[in-house]
Amino acid sequence: MLKTINTKILLAILAALTAIGGALTYQQHEAAKAAAAAAKVAAIFQQQQKAAEEQKAEDEAFRQGVEADKKKHSSTAAHEGKTWQKYIP
Repeated sequence: MLKTINTKILLAILAALTAIGGALTYQQHEAAKAAAAAAKVAAIFQQQQKAAEEQKAEDEAFRQGVEADKKKHSSTAAHEGKTWQKYIP
């Protein structure tokens, strides 16, 4: 009888250790999934940040082009008032 009680206790201990081992394995698996997801999010964020910087550079170049065109057209418009005064019909 003592032998069957010891066997049952050993089986209970073995079952508990198996459950603990399964829980640890599951926890490690979930941690690995979370790390992979974090790496993916970081890569996406870095890609978006690079795209935003490129868009900002394009916008700045476009703005400078518009400013240059505005100065160019403004300078010719400033001299138009003088041209009609020199016109003799």
